[in-house]
Amino acid sequence: MFFVRRFMSMVALAAILFPSLSAQTPQPSPTQPASQQQKSQPKCTDNGTYVNSKGETVKRPENCSAAPQGATAQCRDGSYSFSQSRRGTCSHHGGVAKWL
Repeated sequence: MFFVRRFMSMVALAAILFPSLSAQTPQPSPTQPASQQQKSQPKCTDNGTYVNSKGETVKRPENCSAAPQGATAQCRDGSYSFSQSRRGTCSHHGGVAKWL
């Protein structure tokens, strides 16, 4: 009898937890075209911002899985820069590997 009650308790617990786990799994939206469903944003570290020589606030270089929107250069260490002038871009990241 003990084992039956324990089994029923586990089944009830699984029934409660399973729908919450499946709800957390992102599903593609049927309203988006298939080409947009497969594209995803690059995953980046958020390193904050700095004020450049012109007094403008600019994002600090970030390590990303792909070139993020707004990046102007890829540094030699693999990070992406959002610098708005060429002077000093990637200066603490080994210099510029390529301009985007």
